[in-house]
This record gives sequence, structure tokens and C-alpha cells, in this order.
Amino acid sequence: MTVVTLYGRPGCHLCDEARDAIVALREEVSRFELREVNIERDDALLARYLERIPVVKVDGDTVSELQLDLDLLRGLLDTVPR
Repeated sequence: MTVVTLYGRPGCHLCDEARDAIVALREEVSRFELREVNIERDDALLARYLERIPVVKVDGDTVSELQLDLDLLRGLLDTVPR
């Protein structure tokens, strides 16, 4: 199954918006698993991603940073077999 990973932190309104948009995609495209990673729980992730969140990856490949590229994400997920 395809894994969409959202790197963010609590209180980040852009992260909340990205999560809502990703969840809404479940109605449109093939099934995928959404994993959320709170970067505040890991000092290395916090240092790496703080200025770039939300960071969205599909199966480990970065799709977008700072602002969700919903069209790109949708296009990638549309290619996944159902």
C-alpha cells in the first residue's frame, strides 16, 4: 500500500490544512495510508524540517514542502493501482 507521510507539528495551521486536504483525497483516489510525524518528538527531524513544514512524502519521496502541492500529490496517487 502507498504511504503518504506528513511531517509537521502541533499548532501548525499549514500542517492542519495539509492533513485535511490529504484526508479528503481518500474520496478521489486509490487507497493509501496516511502517517503523521510530529517533528517535535525528534531533535534531528525538528532541525531538518522546522522551516519547511508541512513536508509531504509519498513512499519516502518528497512531494511538497511549506505548502501542499495537492495537484502533484493527486497525480502521484492516481497512478497507484487500486
